[in-house]
Amino acid sequence: MDLLSFLPQFGGLFYTIVSFVVALSVIVAVHEYGHYIVGRWSGIHADVFSLGFGPVLWSRHDKRGTKWQIAALPFGGYVKFLGDADAASGKDADVIAAAAADPVQLRRTMHGAPLWARAATVVAGPVFNFVMSIAVFASLALYFGMVRDPLTVGSLVPVPGVENTLRSGDELLEVGGQPVPALSDTAAWTEFRDALPLTPSLDYLVRRDGVELSVTDTHFAPAYVASVTPRSAAADAGLRTGDFITAVDGEPVFAFGQLVDKVAEK
Repeated sequence: MDLLSFLPQFGGLFYTIVSFVVALSVIVAVHEYGHYIVGRWSGIHADVFSLGFGPVLWSRHDKRGTKWQIAALPFGGYVKFLGDADAASGKDADVIAAAAADPVQLRRTMHGAPLWARAATVVAGPVFNFVMSIAVFASLALYFGMVRDPLTVGSLVPVPGVENTLRSGDELLEVGGQPVPALSDTAAWTEFRDALPLTPSLDYLVRRDGVELSVTDTHFAPAYVASVTPRSAAADAGLRTGDFITAVDGEPVFAFGQLVDKVAEK
């Protein structure tokens, strides 16, 4: 058994686990901060803000008396408000009873606050996650851009041994003699894709800097490996991100659709 052959899969698995923990920590932090900040604005005191569970690795108290901490198990988090018996906000009867004699102190507890304050504090976590999702997807759309009419070349993946003649910013008017339809017309787009010649290269009519010109480049939808799932059949076969599949069982492959058909035949 070649142990070295497992290293790429282990690396991919480790990256997946680390990415999951980081993503979960961010989601939990935003969620719990929503509870905390709205609770604070509503006059409810937070005793503890924790990222993670279990043994505490780091902590500090802020000027409001809230303990901020990072715990050893990064699979969640919680905000413990005044009057809570535990992280699940169960009522601490002793604390509530002690605070009952002082209306001001009772108002600072989770269970002694008005209904509107408690409701706002509870709903704030999911709302903050919802707002975060909007911000993340909007940022990705602004950074990477979105497909739009007319179909425009964003970036090009270099093909080994082939010089690209298309350029970023080119507007595609025709491909392989077929006019490029509107992206919103699903039926026309399917017909356009199916009508493309299965050849290594295609002729493109593009608009570049306001001028229409014809260029020849690789197939419109080549069999390009954008990513490989760790421990998948593709990974076991030796495929790597960035590979171009040019043949299957010795038969040439020029388009991704051909690859799908050949795999389906197996």
